[in-house]
Amino acid sequence: MEYTSDNLLEVKGLVKNYPGFRLEMDLTVPRGSIMGLVGANGAGKSTTMRLILGLARPEGGTLQVLGCPDLNKAPALREEIGVVFDECSFPESLTPPQLGSVLGRLHPQWDPFLWKDLLERLELPNKKAINKFSRGMKMKLSIAAALSHRPRLLLMDEPTGGLDPMVRGEVLDLFQDFIQDEDHGILFSSHITSDLEKVADYITFVDKGQALLVEEKDTLVEVYGVLKGPVAGMDRVAPGDAIGLTATPHGFEGLVRDKAEAAKRYPDFVVDRANLEEIILFLTRESRERSNKK
Repeated sequence: MEYTSDNLLEVKGLVKNYPGFRLEMDLTVPRGSIMGLVGANGAGKSTTMRLILGLARPEGGTLQVLGCPDLNKAPALREEIGVVFDECSFPESLTPPQLGSVLGRLHPQWDPFLWKDLLERLELPNKKAINKFSRGMKMKLSIAAALSHRPRLLLMDEPTGGLDPMVRGEVLDLFQDFIQDEDHGILFSSHITSDLEKVADYITFVDKGQALLVEEKDTLVEVYGVLKGPVAGMDRVAPGDAIGLTATPHGFEGLVRDKAEAAKRYPDFVVDRANLEEIILFLTRESRERSNKK
């Protein structure tokens, strides 16, 4: 299938309603990039994944995956998509070689040599049944399986959740290797902001079903900042100049979208570099404050 744009995935105004919850989503995954989808549990990350995969039907908006608006009408295209959820769903009585034989019959593009290489790289034992694997080993197995049918787009829901730092590092290295091919792309959700800060090219922050921020990761960590000062000076901060402005035991703090500009406007205050975790914290605080005022 020919691409209709430079984006492997395009989601525009996607709407899904559940009792007490409404999702409204916009996001894109350009070719050769990693989009990190971040938000608290229940924010709408998994719902977004289900809509993209055709496991739930949207009630509004448009969706294109590899140029296709509905994967249910293009089953062959699913071979071009690798999917990893946060739980391993393979038959646990199988060993990895046995699993590879099964998956090879299910996937026309299955590459047994790549499968073998990934098992070795990830140090997964050939003779041990999956039910003897740790959570980290199962996640590595799921990612190896998703990669071994040579997809163009990876969709992963919390692939690094609950993994120790060593295993997370191995997994993130695989992601970076995958997108060395400029025809590939990744959308992965996570609440581990350090993982996103390490490998993501773009960040979409979701809270209560709304995409509150879509931005290049480098812009976020290089341009955004944290404005700090004494509590007595908090009233001097103009409305809209700081996001999530709040008093702390040591003064006040708030997120600014341009730390250089904030330093000029408020020379008596401190403007520190903001990491991704701080940015998400302030945005969440602002979102919750707005909800409480409604």
